Amino acid sequence: MAGRLYVVGTPLGNLGDLSPRAVRVLGEVALVAAEDTRAALRLLAHAGVHAKVVSCFTGNEAARAAELGERLRAGETIAYVSEAGMPGISDPGERLVRAAIEAGAAVEVVPGPSAALVALVGSGLPAERFTFLGFPPRDDGPRRELFGALRRREETLLFYESPNRAAATLADLCAAYGPQRRACLARELTKVHEEYVRGTLGELSARFSEEPPRGEVTLVVAGATPDEAAVEIDLEAAIDERLRAGESPKEIAAALALQTGKPRRQIYQLALARGGRR
Repeated sequence: MAGRLYVVGTPLGNLGDLSPRAVRVLGEVALVAAEDTRAALRLLAHAGVHAKVVSCFTGNEAARAAELGERLRAGETIAYVSEAGMPGISDPGERLVRAAIEAGAAVEVVPGPSAALVALVGSGLPAERFTFLGFPPRDDGPRRELFGALRRREETLLFYESPNRAAATLADLCAAYGPQRRACLARELTKVHEEYVRGTLGELSARFSEEPPRGEVTLVVAGATPDEAAVEIDLEAAIDERLRAGESPKEIAAALALQTGKPRRQIYQLALARGGRR
């Protein structure tokens, strides 16, 4: 008979959030697979649990998932924990779950905190409908195209971001949705220096333009109003207007990718065809 994989949610920072059920499961399994073994060992020590721990992070997850899948097939019980929060949510774990299913093992989720949901509730922005988008692309072009494609979405948007890229991401969000769109930057959730910075995208962009926030960041952005969502952009007319204002095709492509979500290369080529100069 195949074994069982427990996917265990762990605290974001405050160890008091570790559930009694999580402690029991971690103490009963034959093996704990962890995204960060040092963080896992600290957590286990806090819980008074002595367990064998192996690494399973982005760099080795494919091979480790196959190995652990075979152990599950042989009947072992294994727990998986990410560095913090719920595994599989912009964290490793998905491959291991698939491997467990393919091995015929039971998969049991032990719920725990998720930074995205904590930030959403604490932001004060509408929480009835939302879309979680994980980490935006690192490269400027794909990130701006993504934000442009989401411009007319009316539900609240959730993003994770590194502190070093928060300023660029906020600037792009501000350019895409306008400086008056409501937003919240939540950082260091459940930790000593937890902070919710609420305001408009313009205010947040200005605040963090020169000094990045410290710690892990979750961005919560209000959705478009019905009036904003109804606005259609005439791409050719917008290009012509910017060409008359003296903008280059490269500048036009960067700006209109944010507003429309269309690929920069497509906008660039159209701007050239309409009289722009390289």
